[in-house]
Amino acid sequence: MLPTLLALQNTLAEGKTSSVELTEAALARIADPQGEGNRAFTKTYRAQALASAQASDVLRAAGLTRSPVDGLPISVKDLFDVAGDITQAGSVVLKDSVPAAKNATIVQRLIDAGAVIVGRTNMSEFAFSGLGLNPHYGSPSSPWDRATGRISGGSSSGAAVSVADQMSVAAIGTDTGGSVRIPSAFCGLAGFKPTAARVPTQGALPLSWTLDSIGPLAASVSCCAILDAIMAGQAYNAPVAPVLRQLRFAVPSTLALDGADEHVSAAFQKALDTIESHGGRIERIDLPEFEQLAYINRNGGFTCSEAWAWHQKLLADREAGYDPRVSSRILRGKNMSAADYIELLQIRPEWIAAVERRIQPFDALLMPTVPVIAPSIKELQGSDDAYFAANGLILRNPTFINFLNGCALSIPCHAPGTAPVGLMIAGAANRDRHILDVGLALEGLLAQAGR
Repeated sequence: MLPTLLALQNTLAEGKTSSVELTEAALARIADPQGEGNRAFTKTYRAQALASAQASDVLRAAGLTRSPVDGLPISVKDLFDVAGDITQAGSVVLKDSVPAAKNATIVQRLIDAGAVIVGRTNMSEFAFSGLGLNPHYGSPSSPWDRATGRISGGSSSGAAVSVADQMSVAAIGTDTGGSVRIPSAFCGLAGFKPTAARVPTQGALPLSWTLDSIGPLAASVSCCAILDAIMAGQAYNAPVAPVLRQLRFAVPSTLALDGADEHVSAAFQKALDTIESHGGRIERIDLPEFEQLAYINRNGGFTCSEAWAWHQKLLADREAGYDPRVSSRILRGKNMSAADYIELLQIRPEWIAAVERRIQPFDALLMPTVPVIAPSIKELQGSDDAYFAANGLILRNPTFINFLNGCALSIPCHAPGTAPVGLMIAGAANRDRHILDVGLALEGLLAQAGR
């Protein structure tokens, strides 16, 4: 079991450890040549982190604790500006860019809350993949089955591994089509994608201005709620688990379960059985809008068009430096017309309204975060066909919620010692607090059932 933010705060308050000790331990794990630190991080901030930890210990000794993350080692994705540093977004084509003049909004909010930023984490180049492979900095592997070497999921690959291997106690990633929830699912973590507008994206290098959202990966739902509140600039109110027999859940029968492997199917069904056996009501519903989404995005969707708008000059100058599996997807946006883009802008609100009408009676949608266990890194590195097939399947379920402008948690639902499987708990826009409350209830129930 990974330590939670609140558990670590208790050990700090009781004097059983210090922020400096926690930070030194995290930095040592990052630097361990036998570990994944070299692939999980693109840069560490050793001197700054230890100075921040020392300051936290001094303030705590004086009776001052700034927040539940005060003094705790946190990692941030290599997509967020850190003052004086170049934001490379898992690429090499930005290495000569001007360093950031100031911190990204969420980085500054974390620092103001006392978080110790230990480093920036590796990712799919420019966040444009759900797999987490990176030809420039290496591909960190999931903590499960390291003998095989399985993907940690993307695009926030290093973020998930940093938490799973206790190189940080929590991580901050971005989620445009599942990039927080997918690596959380593959690495056995809790991950939260908020309603997009909830957390400001200033100082975060964009993939899609329309779909980008910023969320935490951590040991528990409560940890995610704490970090979400800090990044949203809100006071933290602990989630409260509702009574399970008062909850009503919908399981989409359209697409969301297609292609699920035997292990994921069994884990998901066991989770549903556990919920029902404790009084939760579950109904299978048709969501034909899910089938429409592939056609709506047939020309590349918001992601390709908006990525092309940001990358077009850089690609003209430095395309050879890109991962070709990333540049080929960005270049799809080159062929989209203004009419194609305007059609997306017009269709999306209608699509959202139709889905919201269908899910309105329910407390949450439930589906597997990802329908398959993590594939091997070697398999995907060696075949474009395997890479793109896996990428499409792995992104599919999370992408529904991004297009919905919804919010969603992924929490573990697999048996201990088996391949990690994520249960996605999702809702419409601005249902963030309710989804966190429901997630807390299900997290406790599934953890108890798995003992």
